[in-house]
Amino acid sequence: MPDLTERGTGKPAPETVHGVPSPTQHQPLERSEENLVFQVISKRYEKGSIILTSNKTFGEWGQVFGDEVLATAILDRLLHHCEVVSTNGNSYRLKNRLQAIERDTDVA
Repeated sequence: MPDLTERGTGKPAPETVHGVPSPTQHQPLERSEENLVFQVISKRYEKGSIILTSNKTFGEWGQVFGDEVLATAILDRLLHHCEVVSTNGNSYRLKNRLQAIERDTDVA
């Protein structure tokens, strides 16, 4: 796990953070990872921007985190003052792969 703390403070870094456990992973988050996500979001709440992508609906976050109360607290902070951009459709990776397969099939 990468070090996501300010030097010498042990607190989550307030600047851009990469490598925070993702609530969209296929495996459930461990309790320490759930708490880390909450700490980072709480630290940045009303102090800086957060860009987050997810393939889960807000209603599924309780299952992802395994804790409805924690998921609600995270979503409460994320959705206050936010712009939600919702996209629907097929995955671009899948679309590009299917096109490549079609090209390979046409050549053969």
